[in-house]
Amino acid sequence: MSAFSGSNMVGRLRSVLVCTPKAAGWNSAAQANRWQELGFLHAPDFAKAAEQHTALCRQLQNASVEVDCLPASERLSLDAVYTHDASIVSDFGAIPFHSGKANRAGEREQHRQFYQQIGIPVLGEVLPPGTAEAGDMIWLDAKTLVVGRGYRTNAAGIEQIRNLLRPHSVDVIAAPLPHGAGPGTCLHLMSLISLLDEKTALVDLAWLAVETVELLSARGYKLIEIDSGERDTLGCNVLSLGERKLLAIAENVRTNEKLRAAGFDVRTFPGSEISVNGGGGPTCLTRPLFRD
Repeated sequence: MSAFSGSNMVGRLRSVLVCTPKAAGWNSAAQANRWQELGFLHAPDFAKAAEQHTALCRQLQNASVEVDCLPASERLSLDAVYTHDASIVSDFGAIPFHSGKANRAGEREQHRQFYQQIGIPVLGEVLPPGTAEAGDMIWLDAKTLVVGRGYRTNAAGIEQIRNLLRPHSVDVIAAPLPHGAGPGTCLHLMSLISLLDEKTALVDLAWLAVETVELLSARGYKLIEIDSGERDTLGCNVLSLGERKLLAIAENVRTNEKLRAAGFDVRTFPGSEISVNGGGGPTCLTRPLFRD
């Protein structure tokens, strides 16, 4: 793979990495029985998850997105389906992460191997005591990366990312995250913000820190608020496909209608099992590799 990019989160999406439920062990009794310790809402239904993940991939392919799949590995847990979190792809190479969730430790090596196999250079890695998850990271432009400081991404991880990107003149801005329901929940910066185009963001405004709202406002973003009743079904988790096309969870009807009223083309897939159960929407289920 000769082309890769990372700093544009709303350009036309060309290729992504996913991890199927089968590759993540959703069909394994040993893995599935760990659902409570992983924070899932109920025991996973493999058949339903596989069907919904296939629907996600079909929507991506219908949008002319090339879909690559992470190989199965004993290092992976159920959470590996949320491929977005274990690494980022910058304009200068990939950065695999040491996760803030202990069961996801094996994903860093799997992502690094994948990048090496397809020819994307590895710029560096976040290593202990640093922790980082890409769900906490939003590129506002090619030289500005906002990183949520919470229970999944710590100060040491942010500093390592800053050191890796500083030689490329990238400004890494730490953004505080709320406690929410505590360390056991999956609260990322991208749980509260999804960039839709160059100047529009979908937000869970009530949960954003004041300084983050001020930063978005200073950058000229128009903010569309989710329907508050759809917070628990990941209403704020929307993937930009580029050209004002979005991919969202079908269950979030009211938020999706808000987006359509704002002029966006919203495509959907059913996410009750693959997304809501494990706490990861369409952005979490995809690791973008290249955008125009």
